[in-house]
Amino acid sequence: MTIHKEGYTTIALTILFILVINAFVDYRYYDIGWLRWLIYVLSFVMLLIVLQFFRSPRRSFSGGDTLVICPADGKVVVIEETEESEYFKDKRLQVSIFMSPVNVHINRNPISGVVKFFKYHPGKYLAAWNPKSSTENERTTVVVEHQSGVQVLFRQIAGALARRIVCYVKEGDDVMQAEQFGFIKFGSRVDVFLPIGTKVNVSLNEVVKGGITTLAEI
Repeated sequence: MTIHKEGYTTIALTILFILVINAFVDYRYYDIGWLRWLIYVLSFVMLLIVLQFFRSPRRSFSGGDTLVICPADGKVVVIEETEESEYFKDKRLQVSIFMSPVNVHINRNPISGVVKFFKYHPGKYLAAWNPKSSTENERTTVVVEHQSGVQVLFRQIAGALARRIVCYVKEGDDVMQAEQFGFIKFGSRVDVFLPIGTKVNVSLNEVVKGGITTLAEI
C-alpha cells in the first residue's frame, strides 16, 4: 500500500503538530509520566488515522465496454429516479455512494470516454446523507460521453467533514475507465446519474469498491 499524493501536505503538517505537542509536554510536564504516555499514545493514533485515510491500496481493476464501474469506495445509499437539473434537465436514475472517513477516498472514472462537461460549485457543508447536499453543498459535476453516445454524469459532493474536493479532469479530456479523476478529503459522497432503464447491479446498503464493483450496465 502507498500514500496518495493528496495526503503529503496533510501528513507533513500532522507530523509537525505531533512533534510540537510532544516536545511541549516533555518540557512542561516531564515529571508527570502518565500524561506524557497518554499524549504519546494519542499522537500515534492520530498519525495512524491520517495515514489510513490517504492510503492508496494496490488493486486489480474491473472493466468492460458496456459496464459502469463504481467511482468510489463506500456504501450505496440512494437508488432512485430523480430530476437532474444541472446538465440533462430531465429524469435520470441516480445511484449515490456514501464515503465514510475510513474508506479509501480516491475517485475513479466509471466509464471511458470524452469529458463533455465540467463545473465546480462552491457551497455548503451539509451532512453527505442529507438529500439537499446534492444541490447545495460544495461539489463538482463531470459528464463523460461513452463511444456509444451514452452520457454518464457523476458528481463529487463535500460533506460535513470534507472541506476540499480535488478533480483532475476538464472538458475535452479523454478518460479511461477506473483511472483516478479526483479525491475528496475526509468523507463525503459521489452521485452517478444514468439513463432511465439502465440495469443497476448494486442494491441499497451494499458496500462497494471504486474501480472494482460493477455499478450498472449501459
